[in-house]
Order: sequence, then C-alpha cells, then structure tokens
Amino acid sequence: MDKNVRKVLNEQVWYLATYDKEPNAVPVAFKTVLEDGTLAVGDVFMETTLRNIQANRKIAVSVCNASTMEGYQIKGTAQYVTSGETVKMFKQQVETLFQGKTTAKGVLIITPERVIVTTPGPENKKEL
Repeated sequence: MDKNVRKVLNEQVWYLATYDKEPNAVPVAFKTVLEDGTLAVGDVFMETTLRNIQANRKIAVSVCNASTMEGYQIKGTAQYVTSGETVKMFKQQVETLFQGKTTAKGVLIITPERVIVTTPGPENKKEL
C-alpha cells in the first residue's frame, strides 16, 4: 500500500461498508494499518457489521481528508479474530479511553484487494 494511502488512513476516520440483507456503513475510530498492509479495526460496538461479515466477507473502507479532499476506497475481505497481539493492543486502547468501562471484543482484519482513488481530479477512479 503506497505511503499516501497509509498517511490518510493513519490520520483520518474510516468508514466501513458491509452488505448482507441490508447495507451498513459506519465510522470507526479504533483502527490501524498493520505492517503487512492489512487493515485492523477494533470491535467495540459492532453488531450489524459483524452479522454482515459472517454472511458476506466483502468489505469496503472509505477514507478522506476533508481539508485536502484526498481520498481512497479500499475494497477487500474481512476476517474476525478474538485473540493475538492486535486484539491485545485494541483492548488496551479501548480500556484506557473508556476508563475500564468497556473493552474491545475482537478485531476485524481487512485484506485489501483493490485501492481506488476518490480524490477529485484526473486521478479519480484510478486503481493503485
């Protein structure tokens, strides 16, 4: 994944889109780009997203810098995990932020298959 995409992903809120019987789009704050280029999202309040992923592993992530309009859409597949170092990391982050009142239940690992430019201009819709 190129450095510009990583930068926007690291600095902005992501929006996840899933679909089974109904479309679902949600903003996520507990997220990171892992070293191998996969995306990780901590599950604190996911319900419809997880139901959709159980039925259809396809997912889209949209991210945009509102000031510059630089944006990307990442399409791929998702897998839900409940153990491992990434889960421990999110549990710690969530417990710290919410002062122990809630925790991360697991992590959605997203394997990117396509990265598409959504920035207005001549590169719009270009696949990276």
